[in-house]
Amino acid sequence: MNIRFYNARILTMETDRLLEGELWVQDGKILYVGDGSDGKSVCEDTDGQAVRWDREIDCERNLLMPGFKDAHTHSGMTLLRSYADDLPLQDWLFQQIFPIEAKMDGEMIYHLTKLAVLEYLTSGITSIFDMYLTPETTAKACVEMGMRCVQVSGTSGQTPAEFERSLELMEQRYQALNHDDPLLSYFIGFHAEYTCSRELLEKVAAMAHKYKAPVYTHLAETKAEVEGCMERHGMSPTKLFDLLGIYDYGGGGYHCVYLDEEDMEIFRRRGLHVVTNPGSNTKLASGIAPISAYLEKGINVAIGTDGPASNNCLDMFREMFLVTGLAKLREKDASAVDAWEVLKMATVNGSKAMYLPDTDVLAPGKAADLIMIDLHQPNMQPINNIPKNLVYSGSKQNVKMTMIQGRILYENGQFTKDYDVEAIYRKANEIIDGLR
Repeated sequence: MNIRFYNARILTMETDRLLEGELWVQDGKILYVGDGSDGKSVCEDTDGQAVRWDREIDCERNLLMPGFKDAHTHSGMTLLRSYADDLPLQDWLFQQIFPIEAKMDGEMIYHLTKLAVLEYLTSGITSIFDMYLTPETTAKACVEMGMRCVQVSGTSGQTPAEFERSLELMEQRYQALNHDDPLLSYFIGFHAEYTCSRELLEKVAAMAHKYKAPVYTHLAETKAEVEGCMERHGMSPTKLFDLLGIYDYGGGGYHCVYLDEEDMEIFRRRGLHVVTNPGSNTKLASGIAPISAYLEKGINVAIGTDGPASNNCLDMFREMFLVTGLAKLREKDASAVDAWEVLKMATVNGSKAMYLPDTDVLAPGKAADLIMIDLHQPNMQPINNIPKNLVYSGSKQNVKMTMIQGRILYENGQFTKDYDVEAIYRKANEIIDGLR
């Protein structure tokens, strides 16, 4: 569709300066951003004819900005929202989550991912970085729902019988899911050091070298994880992965609560990305990541919700507030990690971490992945500083529209008519009732 947004405030995220004007979308791409006075020559097709608008939307001086990038999540875990709460990570994971996940199949995950996508859209999330059990059905659900989805393998295993098949599947998926659809991409990865044998990690490194590809994994989420790795290998997980060559072509880690100075230097030198998950880390009492130190060292920091079993909601506004709030508490410094840096983490930095360069800012030629924020609500008034309002007082209630690849999927509290929302809810409840 060709859509003209006018009478808008626009935060392109190229700078923190607000524009007043128009944004035009043509065939899933941004055609024009500006005040409208210089757009006539741009607004032509290849034959020199004026573009005909399918819709012209008066933004009523509400805000257009890039959509949020949820840079770490497990969409299919909607099944387990509020199912196993108030437990430490290891008990939660091994005693509650893994046993029920063993009963889940791809068809279930397909339906449960659809539920997650609905929630992403209400939070202004236009791209997700997903790690879960059946990537093919996650991909199917995302394509049908119109969600931009980067996936990463969560392969694990301690014995050859366990990990040889998982490695084979990872390579098949890496080859297939990077070509199936423009909404999809797939990365090499593994669940975590503590769920993988050293031999498996070595094979992951070999695959990364074969494809010259980045690698992602859960990393340094808890003290127990780091201490366990020290006992097994005599070094931290980050140092082990660097030694094995896993990070030779980039990538990064999810959580990264307990990186020491040498770990941080590896991240800086390798150009690795930190994806922080403050909601999950808070709920599981895992700790507070040293975000200020990462920023001081020039390490790219993105934000993820983690899965809806450990968070329990997929809400980037809450994550943004927690990133800065917890950093201020950790540093005992109210100036730590200011709101503009956090907004960059949720948009531009997330695009970098997910290797989605066309989704970082609002500019001609970029993907039309954008959101409209309702400024005509009490929590957005007065308009002293919009970026700070978004981080410190913003809420999902302010998401007025979510667009992905030029397609409006959520608008004015309603989902696109292509979705049977009540059927998605019913199916999720049927699945958990059956497994319970």
